[in-house]
Amino acid sequence: MLGVSRDAPPEEIKRAYRKAALKYHPDRNPDNAEAEAKFKETAEAYEVLSDPQRRRRYDQFGHAGMAGMGMHDFGHMGVEDIFSMFEDIFAGTPFGSRRAGGFRGGRGVDLQTTVEITLAEVATGAERTLEFERRDFCDECGGSGAAPGSKKRTCPTCGGYGKVEQSSGFGILLGRMVTACPACQGRGTLVVTPCRRCAGAGRAPKPRVLTVKIPPGIHDGQSIALRGEGEPGEDGTMRGHLHCYVRVAEHPFLDRQNNHLVCRVPIGFTQAALGAKVEVPTLTGKAELKIPRGTQHGQVFKLAGLGLPDMRSGRKGDELVQVLVEIPKKLNTEQEKILRQFAETEDNTVLPESRGFFEKLVDYLSGQDG
Repeated sequence: MLGVSRDAPPEEIKRAYRKAALKYHPDRNPDNAEAEAKFKETAEAYEVLSDPQRRRRYDQFGHAGMAGMGMHDFGHMGVEDIFSMFEDIFAGTPFGSRRAGGFRGGRGVDLQTTVEITLAEVATGAERTLEFERRDFCDECGGSGAAPGSKKRTCPTCGGYGKVEQSSGFGILLGRMVTACPACQGRGTLVVTPCRRCAGAGRAPKPRVLTVKIPPGIHDGQSIALRGEGEPGEDGTMRGHLHCYVRVAEHPFLDRQNNHLVCRVPIGFTQAALGAKVEVPTLTGKAELKIPRGTQHGQVFKLAGLGLPDMRSGRKGDELVQVLVEIPKKLNTEQEKILRQFAETEDNTVLPESRGFFEKLVDYLSGQDG
């Protein structure tokens, strides 16, 4: 997304992100959903590559290595939120100055993480312990950014209002625009003595552990919003959310189709012809399936109620068993002898499926001769 080499230094990554983000900014691409998606993808790329620990994990494991790292959920965040996160990069741009005032005091940014569950846990629901890291209030200064015991002073640039008027345009188009104060970043006050622990930011990385309940019937890729578990807003009043994305691991025998489960079971041709009882895998173990005489290859049988529950109604789907008739590749002498004896007694013209085929074949050949 950023177009940088694997060994690109931090400054090159920063410049590449600034260039890409401004290129895809929605103000330059109005009503362009694809450009907005790329804008958010560049933000995600920069967040990974600008952090040494995340960059190492990404180089080693790819996107899978980002699970549990407390990544920002750029897919759910607004453009203003993303610009606010990287104000130093966009300082001096028309987008950065215009956007800054709109985010102050708003809800904090969202985070995202990923958990994996089994197909059996989809049927019953599950719980997972989440361990992630988020930028939270600094313990030493309580989020003020000022050293304990020190005081803040009113910003001389904006007089404590947090906003200033700026000229925009030229000539007859010259106008005035109210924006966030560039000196205090819209806060109205300045820190005189910065906190030593957070260097005046008021925020510091903190580990967080919590439990998420995954409801029965959830689908792969769906997310669970844990409200208030994201990062605090600029004024500390409204936290963002944590979006927990669920991945469902593949089952060795069962495939999901909405709320139904599909199982493909091989059987011998003698079982298909004579009928049999076979055991088939289910989410809770195994079940007995009766194969009637004359079963055809690909035929489907239903085990009612052995599927997955619907998330809303709780009603369970079925397990659909498709039988695959296997023909032996090798026969011993006795088996071949028996089959040849059977073949001598077989009348292909009276079998229902064969009869229809041969009747159509005769009509087709008659038409060719004509």
